[in-house]
Amino acid sequence: MSRGPDAATLLTSALLKNAERAGCPIAQLTADWDRWASATFNGARHRLTFRAPRSPALDSWIAGLPETDLPLRGHLVADIEAVARRAHGDTIEFDVEALTVES
Repeated sequence: MSRGPDAATLLTSALLKNAERAGCPIAQLTADWDRWASATFNGARHRLTFRAPRSPALDSWIAGLPETDLPLRGHLVADIEAVARRAHGDTIEFDVEALTVES
């Protein structure tokens, strides 16, 4: 029996939808994750790369990412931030790192 989408799939979907609602649609270029655990939690560390047209809305969305509520069924986003940006003409590529934990 399937348990549904994994945390990586849920996180990617939540980011794409959240950016769209903020008026700055983004496109996923890459995604990778590694299992993570502490003494009390299990989860994953995620590394994602996105591309989007340059805009003030995108700049604002990226800056506010650490405070963004991204609900994921069965998981919590414990930490998230954009860690790098690269300009390519009228577009920006940016990397996001996140930590999700099972809830």
